[in-house]
Amino acid sequence: MLTTHSMLSFFTGLLLMQQNAANDTLLTEVASEPETMNLLSLLAEGGFVMIPIAILSILGIYVIAERWRVLSNSTIDTEKFLASVEDMLRAGETRAAIAYCDQTDKPLSRILKQGIKRLGRPLQDIEESIKNAGKKEIFMLEKKMDWLATIAGVAPLLGFLGTVTGMIQAFMQIQSLQGNVNPSVLAGGIWEALVTTAAGLAVGIFAYFFYNYLLSRINRMIFDLEMASKDFLDLLQTPKSKKEPVA
Repeated sequence: MLTTHSMLSFFTGLLLMQQNAANDTLLTEVASEPETMNLLSLLAEGGFVMIPIAILSILGIYVIAERWRVLSNSTIDTEKFLASVEDMLRAGETRAAIAYCDQTDKPLSRILKQGIKRLGRPLQDIEESIKNAGKKEIFMLEKKMDWLATIAGVAPLLGFLGTVTGMIQAFMQIQSLQGNVNPSVLAGGIWEALVTTAAGLAVGIFAYFFYNYLLSRINRMIFDLEMASKDFLDLLQTPKSKKEPVA
């Protein structure tokens, strides 16, 4: 016959077994949750602020790809091009030099073409036309770079905004529950709010890096254009054969 002590021991052991089983189940769910959460699900936890951050990321990728293509298509062998133009001008083949510039169709060729078309006029007029053409080409090279700078500055701010609004919602939930909140609920609300900060910083860093990289390429190209234009003007002041007038 079972004693009272043995019965208490039996029920105590049963309760401990149930408690251990419940703890094992909870640990299994917590451990398996990060494995099933993919990147899209994680970003979706950031809330509505993730929408403009995503739009900025797509816009940034577009600007980077478009500017990269423009800069790659604007690259030219400056020395070889100037040497070809010089040979044509010294031979008096002005029309051939203009046609060569049209065929090349690069920023440098478009700039020098304006100077070649004005051969026979005062050197000051030729220099002024080259400067005006250079300003236009520089503007085209720097086009949309302000978009990239704006993205680099605005994306992190949107991330911080999402974090602030998320924290406000988390504390409002704590207040509605009158402080009777499980720590895991509070932690969940906080990390969800921090998702927007991480996303905004990632987009901002990405845009800022490529902004500086592309800007350095543009500055080098502008320097090459200025040096090539100076060499062209120096060429016009050296003794040379008479050039045929442009109709």
